[in-house]
Amino acid sequence: MVERISDAEHAVMEVLWDEAPLTAQDVVERVDPTRGWSANTVKTLLGRLLAKAAIGHEEDGRRYLYRPLVRRDDYITGESRRLMDRLFGGKLTPLVAHLAQADELTAQDVADIEALLRELKS
Repeated sequence: MVERISDAEHAVMEVLWDEAPLTAQDVVERVDPTRGWSANTVKTLLGRLLAKAAIGHEEDGRRYLYRPLVRRDDYITGESRRLMDRLFGGKLTPLVAHLAQADELTAQDVADIEALLRELKS
């Protein structure tokens, strides 16, 4: 399992999960411009992700091509598990109950959960 990544690093990972391999400049151009990050900021984040073994790189002439080493689904599964373990004793039911009590579930969310449960039972 990859070391936990920050929100900023996650933004870079999303770019690489959407399209890879990419150069550092490609990543700079694809990161949400509202973040206002410089090329140096993105390169720093790429360096951190390399150190965490979340991404890898290969030489392409005088530049590097970066690619994720962890799949998006695997990362989401790990983060979801960490959240449930840390806040809800590893159980899903208290998480859903909390969201329902906080009025965070829409009628569509409830319908989707019911459909998922029916599918899981069959």
